[in-house]
Amino acid sequence: MGLHAPTIPHVDRKQPSEPQRLLISVNQFHQMGEAGILCAKDRLELLDGVLYDRASISSLHAACVNRLTALSVRGAPNAIVHPQNPIQLDDYSQPQPDVAVLHFREDYYAAAHPGPGDVYLLIEVAYTSQTYDRELKLPLYARADVPEVWLVDVEADQIDVFSRPHAQGYREARHFWRGDQVSPLSFPDLTLSVDEILGRQQNDAD
Repeated sequence: MGLHAPTIPHVDRKQPSEPQRLLISVNQFHQMGEAGILCAKDRLELLDGVLYDRASISSLHAACVNRLTALSVRGAPNAIVHPQNPIQLDDYSQPQPDVAVLHFREDYYAAAHPGPGDVYLLIEVAYTSQTYDRELKLPLYARADVPEVWLVDVEADQIDVFSRPHAQGYREARHFWRGDQVSPLSFPDLTLSVDEILGRQQNDAD
């Protein structure tokens, strides 16, 4: 009995050979974490189905987040301050903003991560991540209809406030510097000093 050559699958040479990007859903992201595929110490964010490994947090970044958390807790007592925790924007995006100010819920979001409709304000603190926050995260927040986002640029001593979201971005952008004061749209009676948020300038720290 003779041997038969293995069947070689037909390859259509006319088909494009470019690699295809495999999108990851939020559910798959969680399953990968539960299975131990992802390292718990990694600072991973899922944006539009793509995983991004963020840089480690500097002490200046952390200090600014701590100040914002303390100020938000003090100034928004009927809200939940949610620092560096996930927000599920849709089935393919789950960023972790530095500070989120959320609508109050009795279970403190134990049943599920908050979504865009639960958000009063999101705050991103940028020390080396300005491009990442502006070009990747801000458009996603606008598309998800997050009502207000602050980008706190520690290096530039500047706070950019974005509001009036729509599918192509935020219609309104306001800019604040040291010496200015800023208030969240949902808490107009809460007035925060830019200097208080940014902390002492480096040349004043001696």
